[in-house]
Amino acid sequence: MTDWSDSIPVYSTESGRIKQNGPAQKTAPHKSDGFVRLRREVKGRGGGTVIVISGIPLSDPEIKELAGVLKKRCGCGGTAKEGVIEIQGDHRDVLSAELQARGFKVKLAGG
Repeated sequence: MTDWSDSIPVYSTESGRIKQNGPAQKTAPHKSDGFVRLRREVKGRGGGTVIVISGIPLSDPEIKELAGVLKKRCGCGGTAKEGVIEIQGDHRDVLSAELQARGFKVKLAGG
């Protein structure tokens, strides 16, 4: 007979996925070559311009916090996912100045 006394449930049909109460894990900063790149994208975006910021040497929670600050600074929408920040609209000059003021080395990439 199997002893289930030390098992941890991960899913319940009543409440769905159960979070585990283990030690909080810190996410490591994303790898970077020292430059934050700002790239303007239009293709595949329904004609709208999006600035994609990549190469940020911060962890995911810090990137989400930075994305919120940048969105407020530009007065527009955007998102942060998988170590990349996307800001709606063509705000490369404002974003470049703000990131440089925060101590990042910025390169403008793409069109």
